[in-house]
Amino acid sequence: MVHLSRIYTKSGDKGETGLGNGKRVSKDDPRIWAYGEVDELGALLGVCRTLCSDATIDKELERIQNDLFDLGADLCVPPQEGEEHGSCLRVTPDQVVQLEKDMDTHNESLGELKSFILSGGSPLGANLHLARCVARRAERRSVALAALEDVNESVVHYLNRLSDYLFVLARFVNKQDDSEVLWVPGGER
Repeated sequence: MVHLSRIYTKSGDKGETGLGNGKRVSKDDPRIWAYGEVDELGALLGVCRTLCSDATIDKELERIQNDLFDLGADLCVPPQEGEEHGSCLRVTPDQVVQLEKDMDTHNESLGELKSFILSGGSPLGANLHLARCVARRAERRSVALAALEDVNESVVHYLNRLSDYLFVLARFVNKQDDSEVLWVPGGER
């Protein structure tokens, strides 16, 4: 359980922050970049939820926001060799599988893609497309971190699958009011 009695600590005033294991690192450390992108993604999903009137989708997005907090906690505590299973909060393959199940459910009613999709449509659809882009950025940051340090592989799998899920969900939402925007190669030339 988290207990915060004061928000500011002044411990970051010199450009450093603490990881979950107590180690102090620069605020521009690749690990901080990675979980900072995840935090932004979670906030953007909060915006999406304010636009959502479908209780099922809202519940999925709420679960994903919680998953992203798990994922941020995972990134905040670097894996240690010999780490005992369950000693730290880690993203699991089951969380990835749940995204796939939800994606498959939403994708069932969508037609085959015959064009690329432009971001936009309804306000919720447009924000889901934006969230997809932020998920891709978080994934890139996590991959970059994994090239330097150990990262739970389920973190990258989850972010990869989440961006796919958000694409399908944006299409699903935009289909509801026929607001999906297709790419027209060459535009209006």
